[in-house]
Amino acid sequence: MITNNNNDLHQSSPQFLYLTTKGRKTTKQHTIEIWFVEYNKRYYILSERKKDSDWVQNIIVNPEVSFDVNNKTYKGHARVVDKSKEPLLANAVSEQMFSKYGWNDGLIVELTSNDNIK
Repeated sequence: MITNNNNDLHQSSPQFLYLTTKGRKTTKQHTIEIWFVEYNKRYYILSERKKDSDWVQNIIVNPEVSFDVNNKTYKGHARVVDKSKEPLLANAVSEQMFSKYGWNDGLIVELTSNDNIK
């Protein structure tokens, strides 16, 4: 948690999310550690290798995932964000990634917890 009170200890938000996908070929669980941002009650991650990343190929075949953030585990689904169809979302996520990590060049993937699906 980041505090605005200069007298409090400054604690940074978690730097990593742990994403678990099901292998498209092996069906085994695969977990990666990856940078993320939270925006509108969803989590966003970037694939530097775009659709060439194994984990992206896994979610294209099976979007059901689990992910751990700040010692909490969520089950949900993942989807690739189409920048041309969702430019406002893509820009907001890109700006947050750059602000947090100084980098935002990648394919945006949205993670939604089943708790947030209505």
